[in-house]
Amino acid sequence: MKKDEVPQDKSNLETANFKELCYAVDENGEYTTVNSSGWDPKTIALNKAIEDINERVEVAKKRVLSNQTSPIEYYMELHKMDLPILASYVGLWKWRVKRHFKPRVFNKLSNNILQKYAETFDISLEQLKNIELHGN
Repeated sequence: MKKDEVPQDKSNLETANFKELCYAVDENGEYTTVNSSGWDPKTIALNKAIEDINERVEVAKKRVLSNQTSPIEYYMELHKMDLPILASYVGLWKWRVKRHFKPRVFNKLSNNILQKYAETFDISLEQLKNIELHGN
């Protein structure tokens, strides 16, 4: 793509005052970098991904409030993590983290383990134990 053909479509990046760095060919046929404010197909895909994430967060929140899962699952979704990533951040095996999703197990966790989760999610212990305290 030539330097003057780099898309400059409206996107979420533009409203946040960000530009995406793209490679293009300049007048001399050499590769160079060009800032782009967005590209419609990429914006559509990004918006769909964000919608999916927000939906998973809402489902997890409802599951926590109906005592089907622990707040750990909600915060994992809210922070766009999956089980392997969360397990690596808290330094526990995946099966243990998954077990902590069970409300009866979560309610028996020590403050040391809960603190690991709270630090990972950058929240207080009180917010971890009660998602309604989270400013979301």
